[in-house]
Amino acid sequence: MVCGAFAVVADADQLSALVVVAATVLGVTGYTWFAATRSGSEPGRPGTVHRVRQQHRLTSRSWIEVREEPGSLWIPVFFDPVLITLPTPTAATVHGVGRRRVVVWVGRRLLPSGRARRSEPAGRLIDNPSRPDPDGPLRARVAARPVRRLVLDAQFAVAAPFVGALWVYVAGGGVPAFAGATCVAAAVAVWLAAVRGSDPS
Repeated sequence: MVCGAFAVVADADQLSALVVVAATVLGVTGYTWFAATRSGSEPGRPGTVHRVRQQHRLTSRSWIEVREEPGSLWIPVFFDPVLITLPTPTAATVHGVGRRRVVVWVGRRLLPSGRARRSEPAGRLIDNPSRPDPDGPLRARVAARPVRRLVLDAQFAVAAPFVGALWVYVAGGGVPAFAGATCVAAAVAVWLAAVRGSDPS
């Protein structure tokens, strides 16, 4: 939508850049959706899982840690309000879907936001409590609000003015080009945070 708003007044170079950005966003979004929602042919296996919230610099993500030998398997997942009420540890079913792993807990499929890994994520890791939080459902509703998600993801847009200034320096265009490039860069930054699986809880 942001790209389309500036396409009306963009020159040829700016329009080409907008097309490339829009195509990239659509392509990555489509691939991410396909990879997260496709079903695997392998049967699931039971496992003991922990929901872990990662805080690293400006990044906040949810991970499912599957305890197994020879070491834990870490699966990044998109935020789902059910994660807030998921006791840790708990029993779940783990499915292999290509290079990704999908965790199903009490019939709820937790969509992976990336490939599983063996190494522990960087930053501060916070486990869910072992007993369900009585205020969990309320916290889940608050965390799922679109405004809260937008506020969390928008912090990555702080670099957008620098992208706008760089565009004007390279391609020219003055204030309109700066405003357009800044808005597009901010929108892409917010999208990138969301598509990587940001956690507003």
